Parts: sequence; C-alpha cells; structure tokens
Amino acid sequence: QVQLVESGGGLVQAGGSLRLSCATSGRTFSLYAVGWFRHAPGKERDFLAAINWGGGITNYADSVKGRFTISRDNAKNTVYLQMNNVKPEDTAVYYCAADQRLGRTFKEYAYWGQGTQVTVSS
Repeated sequence: QVQLVESGGGLVQAGGSLRLSCATSGRTFSLYAVGWFRHAPGKERDFLAAINWGGGITNYADSVKGRFTISRDNAKNTVYLQMNNVKPEDTAVYYCAADQRLGRTFKEYAYWGQGTQVTVSS
C-alpha cells in the first residue's frame, strides 16, 4: 500500500511559480512511477507529467511542456512538480498518483493522494 500526500498548493499570480510536493511514508516508494494530474471543475482529469522509479524517464503533456518540471528525490520519498509561468487556466486541484509502471492516463495508477488546490489569479 502506498499513501501519498500532496502539498505546496495555494494562490499565485499569473506568471509566477509554485512547487508541489508528493510525499509518502511507504518504504517501497522508490520502486514506483509517479504521475501528476489535475482536475478543474467541469473538465476531465488531465495528465500533466510522470516520472519513472529512478527518475531517468519523464513524460509531459503538451499543455505543460516547457513550463512544468517533474523530479523526484527517493531519499526523501518525495516527487516534485515545479510549475513556472503559471496561467489562470492552470487553476485546478492537483493530484499525484503512483503505480509500478509509468503511464499517461489516470486508469493506469492505483494509488492517489487527496489533492492540493492551485489557484492562479490574472
């Protein structure tokens, strides 16, 4: 079982930056791929980025490529999502998810955090 906790959300102005964290106390976290998704009211849950267990393979949605960066520190059992040049349309609840294989769809992830709200003001 993997329990995930997101943090770092909040209110930020357009053009600003925010770093989200996804932490776990699970001892086998370093064996899991982790993905970031977001869900805005009235919209589908969108894939943003994913990283494999070792951190050497990353995958991004076109909508955030060049603005968001995913990384991980397995010694700290934490995965990060660095968000730069944020836009009002980035406003959503952000979730991290984990599974043994790297994927781009929410159905590929078995373990989910509770989410953290990100609000971007114009």
